[in-house]
Amino acid sequence: MKVTDVERIVVDVPFVPRQHKLTRNSLSSVYNWSVLELCKVTTDTGHVGWGETVIRYTYGRVTDQTVDRVMGQRPAELMNDDSLGAGLQMALFDVVGKILEVPVHQLIGMKVRDWTPISWWCVDASPETWAAEAQDAVANGYTSFKNKPRPWWDIVAQVEAVSESVPPHFKLDLDPNGSLQNASAAIPVMKRLEQYSNVAMFETPIPQNDVLGNKQIRQAVNRPIAMHFGSPPYITGIREGVCDGFVIGGGKSEVVRQGALSAEAQMPFWLQLVGNGLTTTWAAHLGAVLTHATWPTISCINLYSHHLLKKRIEVVGGYQQVPDGPGLGVEVDEDAVEKHRVSQERLDGFEKRGEPIHALPDVIKTIVYPDGSCIHMVDQGLGYFNAGNGPAYVEGARLEIRENDGSSEWSDLFARAQKQPVRDRWR
Repeated sequence: MKVTDVERIVVDVPFVPRQHKLTRNSLSSVYNWSVLELCKVTTDTGHVGWGETVIRYTYGRVTDQTVDRVMGQRPAELMNDDSLGAGLQMALFDVVGKILEVPVHQLIGMKVRDWTPISWWCVDASPETWAAEAQDAVANGYTSFKNKPRPWWDIVAQVEAVSESVPPHFKLDLDPNGSLQNASAAIPVMKRLEQYSNVAMFETPIPQNDVLGNKQIRQAVNRPIAMHFGSPPYITGIREGVCDGFVIGGGKSEVVRQGALSAEAQMPFWLQLVGNGLTTTWAAHLGAVLTHATWPTISCINLYSHHLLKKRIEVVGGYQQVPDGPGLGVEVDEDAVEKHRVSQERLDGFEKRGEPIHALPDVIKTIVYPDGSCIHMVDQGLGYFNAGNGPAYVEGARLEIRENDGSSEWSDLFARAQKQPVRDRWR
C-alpha cells in the first residue's frame, strides 16, 4: 500500500454565536481557530484517511515538503513521524487503520479505557457569560469546564457566578497562563478560590520557570496544580515537586513519550489537542491507551458550529466514547467540508500577504478598576501583566470593549494603545 494523493483543504467553520463574539473581543489569538486545514490521503488500495490541523495553533503545520515526503511511500512507515504535521500524521493513521481494519488506538498501544474524559472550554469573559457557558456545558453532557482567568476580570466573581449556576458535581479548571505573576500574589487569590467546591484545579498560575514559587503554591493551596510538560525540565519538575500533573500535547510520538514519563512518575495529565471533530476523535484514541490520561481532554470542540462529521461527537457524563471502527472510526461529512471550504482565490490572497484569514477587528479593550482608573489596550495582553506591569488581581475589575466609532478621539487613543497600554481615568 502506497500513498497516491494528498489533498489539503482549508475550511472556515464558524464558531457558535456566543463564542464568536467572545473570541472576536478576546485579547488572544483564538479568533482564527475557526480556520482548519484538512488532509485527505488516498492510497493505491482505494482507502482514504482524514486528518486536521488548526492552522494558527496546532503544534506543526503540514507543508509542501512533508506532502512530498509521503507521496509514493508506505503510510505505515511514516505515520509515527511528528514532523509531518498534525493533519497529515493523523490522516496516515486513519488510512492505515482502515486498510488493516483496526481502530487507530490499536496502532498506538493497548487500550485501557472505552470512554475518555473531555472538558468544555472558553476564553476570558464576564461572570455572566461564564455562567451561561457553564449551563450550556451541563446541558451538553459535560462535567468540567476549563477557562481562562485574566487580570482584567474579577476571577472570584466569575467563579461565584458559575458556582451558582451549576450542580455541585460540575468542576472548573482554572488556567491563568501565569498571570497571577508570583507566589505572593497568587496564593491569597487561590486560597479564596479553593473555598468553592466547584474549583477542581489550577493550571500554570504563575510562570512555570519559577520553581520556588510553584513549590510554595503547591504546598499552600489545597487543589491540584497542572503544568505544561517539560517546563521546567521533567526531572527538575519531578524532583522539586512543582505540580500534581501535566498538560500534554504535540504529535503522536511526543504525546506517547510524555504520557509514558508521566505514568512512570504516577502523574495524571490532560491531553491538550485543540481542533474540531477529527482532532477530538484522535485525542480519544490517544487517551484510550495512555494510562494516566485521566484529567479531561481539552480539544475546544464546543467552539464549532459543525463537527465536519456525519455524526456529532456526543458527551455523556463528561466522557466521549472511543470509536472501535477502522481507522479513526468516524465518517467525514464531505458536504459540510465543501460548504465551509475557503476558496483558493481568497486563500492565496491572504497567504501572499502573510495575514490570517480573519483580521482581528479594530477595538480598544479597556480594563476598568473600581477606583476609576483604567488601562487601554489593543494587541497586548498576558505578556504585559505577566511582566508585572499591572496588578495580578483586583476585585471588581472588568473589561470594556470600544469599537471604532469613527471619531478622532477613538483613532488617537487606538494609535497610542497600539504602541503601548495607556493608563487613564475611565470616563
